[in-house]
Amino acid sequence: MRAWVRATRSCARVPAWRSLTAFFAIVALASATATAQTPAPDAKPLRIVVPFAPGGAQDVIGRYLGGHLSTRLGVPVVIDNKAGAGGVIAADAVAKAAPDGNTLLLATGGAISIAPHLHAKLPYDPRRDFAAVAMVADTPMTLAVRTQSAYTSVADVLRDARARPGQVSYASTGNGTVSHLTGELLAQMAGVTFLHVPYRGAAPAITDLLGGQVAMMVTSAASIEPMVGDSKARVLASFTTARIGTLKGAPTMAEATSIKGLEVPVWVGLLAPAKTPATLLEKLGAELVAVCKLPETQERFKALGAVPACGGAKELDRVIADDFQRWGKVIQQGNIKAE
Repeated sequence: MRAWVRATRSCARVPAWRSLTAFFAIVALASATATAQTPAPDAKPLRIVVPFAPGGAQDVIGRYLGGHLSTRLGVPVVIDNKAGAGGVIAADAVAKAAPDGNTLLLATGGAISIAPHLHAKLPYDPRRDFAAVAMVADTPMTLAVRTQSAYTSVADVLRDARARPGQVSYASTGNGTVSHLTGELLAQMAGVTFLHVPYRGAAPAITDLLGGQVAMMVTSAASIEPMVGDSKARVLASFTTARIGTLKGAPTMAEATSIKGLEVPVWVGLLAPAKTPATLLEKLGAELVAVCKLPETQERFKALGAVPACGGAKELDRVIADDFQRWGKVIQQGNIKAE
């Protein structure tokens, strides 16, 4: 049994079980045919809670998946945006939802593997209150500078940081975000100290990066790609296992530094409330992985700056466990506190 999440193997005692009989019939029919199914009149909507405001990459991913799930399962899918508190509000809502397979969380590491190390108390337990469903994407991080920067490589950055400890600045999308922690991870593993400058989101940070107010920025590929395309910014390296084709040949951080352990999967996955019946988790997971593997999905995600990462519950469990351990060490070593 997985230590990270617990899902009951029996649904005999779940109050919503009988109400799902029609749902299972629709699921079976959807799996047997390639055409879209007409929702049953009494079909209960599937709700996907997104911890971000409408319009962002994760919101677009959630809506895209929701549309395909609605077609494949023959049930209405509702996207419920609950932004704020680094994803904690959305995660809490799903943790307290009925474990009937009708509520899913479009989860990222913020509320699941970072927040527990920054807050003494959360309204949910990320290791006990959720069951993994599927992993669908990775939104990779990069280290970027403006085109006029004297830094032409990560080696230049680290050399300057060793000569001027605590004076080489990097922008992040906020204190305690994966952007902040990824920069701190690089500093710790390279044995240097940077000057962290937190912003309220990517847009103002990129503005100051291009204006020269900060030396560099740790940000998602999706956020910086337009600036790279317009030759306003350069990516020195990506925190990925393989190069990102849209970043004009930028190396991976391992290639740039020869330091192992700088691969940071910024995962996007689906979680359900704990005690959701295992049969429902397996069915929903299989449908999500199938959608993730569609050529259309691959292209759509790449256009959003995301890398399709299609994996089932076990794969998502492993990634979350690694993520939880990684950020716990970074936060403890860096003595990082929540604002």
